[in-house]
Order: sequence, then structure tokens, then C-alpha cells
Amino acid sequence: MLKQYIYSELSASDIDKIIARNTDDSHTIQATVQELLTDVKTRGDQALKDLALQFDKVTLNKLYLDADEILELAMTIGRDQQRALEIAFQNIHKFHSIQQRRERRLETMPGVKCWREPRPIEKVGLYIPGGTAVLPSTLLMLGVPARIAGCKEIIVCSPPQQNGKINGYVAYCLHLLKIDRIYLVGGAQAVAAMAFGTESIPKVDKIFGPGNQYVTKAKSMVQSISNVSIDMPAGPSEVLVIADHTANPAYIAADLLAQAEHGTDSQAILVSTSKDLINLVNKELEKQLKDLPRAAIATKAIENSYAVLAKDLKEAMLFSNQYAPEHLILETDSWNDLIPLVQQAGSVFLGHLTPESAGDYASGTNHTLPTSGYARSYSGVSVDSFVKKITFQHITEEGIAQIGSTVELLAELEGLHAHKHAMTIRK
Repeated sequence: MLKQYIYSELSASDIDKIIARNTDDSHTIQATVQELLTDVKTRGDQALKDLALQFDKVTLNKLYLDADEILELAMTIGRDQQRALEIAFQNIHKFHSIQQRRERRLETMPGVKCWREPRPIEKVGLYIPGGTAVLPSTLLMLGVPARIAGCKEIIVCSPPQQNGKINGYVAYCLHLLKIDRIYLVGGAQAVAAMAFGTESIPKVDKIFGPGNQYVTKAKSMVQSISNVSIDMPAGPSEVLVIADHTANPAYIAADLLAQAEHGTDSQAILVSTSKDLINLVNKELEKQLKDLPRAAIATKAIENSYAVLAKDLKEAMLFSNQYAPEHLILETDSWNDLIPLVQQAGSVFLGHLTPESAGDYASGTNHTLPTSGYARSYSGVSVDSFVKKITFQHITEEGIAQIGSTVELLAELEGLHAHKHAMTIRK
């Protein structure tokens, strides 16, 4: 059952408290991750093998699978599954391909031209979670834009299964992406390996991918102690559903459970203008939970979630923007009117027939999104995430005549006379 709050009765401090998630006030997670980072940085491959035995219960003779092993595993899945992955690949590729736009060269003054050009990040590391659920879709979401961007080296890490390999679905995605090696490393230790490099795993320039609280903490920490960057803090998943009297309670319950089954630390929030609807959704949750194979996980996540009763959709949107959800679903006939009110969200799903699972797998949008309120300042993964944009400028004699005195005056007022001279000497 979802705990219930009434928005008008919540103080600002109450709201701050209930929208907080995945905090580490006691620094327990940070301390554990710091030990892992130090161990991997110090002992390299041997640390990774020891940690695979400790966490994954697998003894690894080598830390990777090569092209032949990947292809063999890829061919073990059925043609229906292959086709589903191919359709997802094609839709994701279509959506991300249009993100490659070149900017025109701009003449800011006669003889002064400025422009930007994208360049791929050369070495990227993709982390594919594999804890309680293996996520081949995440490999497509990260691998496709990396390929489109033109990244020269794509390093993929994912936890090994108990047989010391990966499943056929991940292997088939590697096949589609033309990636011929995967490293059998999971958790915070995978982030450490890609950040520092080991005997087997190359150091990368930027790390991508969602994970649990330990993976998210590791990404944040390596960014501050190495020269590697990260896509965003993408931790335990979350959804917020806004619904009114026009919504179907069965649909809402299904959407909440689709998020809840990710992990016990996931959150599924309902904000509704109807108390009756909230009660009906709670009944549907109990009903649908009985049929879920991952019911134990989903139940714990629902216990960590809640519902908020708002007086109208505008107030519901106000709460949503305060929460800043990873996924926002607008289950109301008035969804189009709410689009301008969406200020903080990773990805938005509009109307009664648009489940979040469509975006998770095959509609084309990317499902690697900011969580824990980071949608206030981060975007989801895109082709832009895999490139850096370099500015260029060219000045002619005419340009020197046009801009020279301005540069000289600004340099002089800042007391930087060498800057001034660099312009004066050209006049």
C-alpha cells in the first residue's frame, strides 16, 4: 500500500523530507566504495577477480569475453528475441541520428568568424547493470549514441553470470553494436577499473551507465579523484505518475510496479487529484503484485513509495517539479495542457497509452536518465553526451580593424597588457 499525503498539509520541510531519496547520511556507502576504489587502483586485475568471487560468486580465469565467445552466446537466443532487439536498435538509432546537427559558421563582425565543431570522446566506458536483472536494453541505449558519435574505443563492463559469462541477449546487443569485447566486472569495482585502468581494462575518458547506490557513489567519487568524467548521477530508478479522474487505476498500478520491480531501492510515486483513484490504485497494486515473479522486490519498493493528493493538476505539477523525477507519466486526458508546466524531469510519457516501459526498451528515446532529483540540472544520455564541442575562430585583416580597439580597451581595463600587445602588434 502506498503511504498517503495531502499536498496542502505538507510544509516545505515535509516536502524536502519526503522527496529526498538514496541519501547516505552516515557515509556508509561512501566508506565501502572508497575501499573498493583503493583496492582496484592498487591491485588491478587481481582485485577484480577477488571481488568477482566475493560478490558474484564466480571464479574468473580472465576478465573478458572476446569476439568469438560473444558471437557464440549471441546465437543461443531465439529469432523472436533477436528481432525484438533489432527493432529496438533501429528505433534508438533513428531517434539519436537526428541529434547530429552541425552549426553554421557565424560572422560576429566583418572579418571575424566563429563556430563550433563536435569531436567524439575517444575512450568511453559503458557500465551495464546485471544484479537482480540483466539489462541488454541499457547496452543499446549507451552503445548506439556512442557509435553515432564516432567514439574510437568503447569499453563495456557488466557483472558475470554464475557460469562466468554473459547472457545471450547482452551478447546479441554487442553483436549489433559491433563491439568485440566485454569485461566481466560489475558494481563500483567496474567504475574503478574504467576510471583508473588495470592490466586488462583500459582507462577511459568518460563513464556512462546507471546502477545501484554503490555504482552511483563510485561514479561521483572517481570524477573528483581522477580526470575521468561521468554522464550523470544515475542511480536507483524512479517514476512519478500524475493522474486524475480520467485515468485507469489498473494502468497506473502497472506503471508503478514496472518501476518498483527494478530494485528494493526504487521509488514509485503517485500524485493524484482524486482520493478515490488513490484507493483504487492501492487495490490494484495488491491484485497485480500477486502475479509478479519479482513481487518481493516490488513490494519493498512500494513500501518505500507514497501517494500525494493534490487539489488540481497544477498543484500536482508543482509537486512533480519539486521531486524532479527520472520518469514522469501524465495519465490524464489533459496531458497536452501540462507539457508547458513540466520543468524538471528526465523523460515524460504522455497520456493513458504511453507506458514508461516503451521508453525503457524500444520507442527510441534514451532510458539512461538522471535520478535522485538530478533532473533539475542534468539531461538524459544523448549523442551530445559522447562528444565535446570545440570552438573555432578566424580573423582577417578586416576583422583586426573591426575588433582590435575593443580587445585593446578590454585588456587594458583588466590590467593585462600582454593581452593588449598581442592585438596591437597585429594592427
